[in-house]
Amino acid sequence: MSHASPPDQARALPRPIAEFVPHRSGMCLLDTLIAADEHGLTARLTPRADGLFVEAAGASAQGIPAWVGVEWLAQAVAAWAGWHAAQRGQAPAVGFLVGCRKFVSHQAHFPIGESFEVRIRCDFVADNGLGQFSGEIAAADEASAAALAEGRLTIYQPPHNDTAHAP
Repeated sequence: MSHASPPDQARALPRPIAEFVPHRSGMCLLDTLIAADEHGLTARLTPRADGLFVEAAGASAQGIPAWVGVEWLAQAVAAWAGWHAAQRGQAPAVGFLVGCRKFVSHQAHFPIGESFEVRIRCDFVADNGLGQFSGEIAAADEASAAALAEGRLTIYQPPHNDTAHAP
């Protein structure tokens, strides 16, 4: 199965985010690519009770621990890179989270069943594949919602090498 989309299909959003990331086997944590452009991306997800990182979030509730927000931001960056690859008719490539600075969450858990928007903005990408991105997570049902979590990610995407990708 090819993950590349023809350029006209890659621009028609919203679309399932799995088309734009190399994550598989339950590790694709975001649901939908809402918007993307040269400078950033907005994705949406609704955590489910059968999700990979669900844990107790109080006496009678479950949630996703706030630290998983770092992975949500990183997958949004991967989707942004995958969206750009799709514009060129290529499959999503593997990238690496090098570090996260100033990640702050204003809550201990993200509740199950609530929808969240993950927004990232590219601060820069150097010629060597190293990039800096700013991101935030907010409630999806409130257009002007304050960030529930935010941080800056450093990402590395090696030069395109077909032998490094899984079939």
